[in-house]
Amino acid sequence: MIRSAIILSLLPTVVSAQQAFVDKGYVQQCSSQELVGNSLPECVGQAANLCQTVPGQSTTLGITECIQEETLIWDAFLNEQYQLRRAELAQESAELANELREAQRAWISFRDAECGLQYSLWSGGTIRSIVYAGCVLNETAERALELRDLGKMQ
Repeated sequence: MIRSAIILSLLPTVVSAQQAFVDKGYVQQCSSQELVGNSLPECVGQAANLCQTVPGQSTTLGITECIQEETLIWDAFLNEQYQLRRAELAQESAELANELREAQRAWISFRDAECGLQYSLWSGGTIRSIVYAGCVLNETAERALELRDLGKMQ
C-alpha cells in the first residue's frame, strides 16, 4: 500500500559506502514455504541479517538500511496478497471486499502506532532506528502472511 511506502520513507535514510542488498529470492522462498497459520516464521529478518555482513553495513545505520530493504520486499508481497484477496472477496460480495479494505486500514494504523511506540520507548539511543525498522519489518511480514492465508484455515 502507498502508506507502507510513506512510513518506510520516514525512517532515517542513509548513504553508506556499500549499497544495502537484500536477496529478494530468499524472502520469496520464506514467504512461499511457510505453513499456513505460521504468522511470523524464523526466516523473517534473515535476509537483512545477511545484508549486515557486507562491509559497512554492520553499523546502526547500515543495519537499519538492511532491515528497510527486506521490509520493501515484504511490503511488495503484502500488497500483492492484499490485491489478490480483495479480488477474490469481491467475487463473493462487494461487502467482503470493503471489509478487507477497512481491516487493512485499521492494521496500517495499528502498525504505525505500535512501531511509533517502540521508537519512542528507545528514544534515548541510536538503537531506536533499528527497533523501529525491525518492528515495521515484523508487522509487515506477519500481515503479508496473514493475507496470504486469509480464508485458508477453515
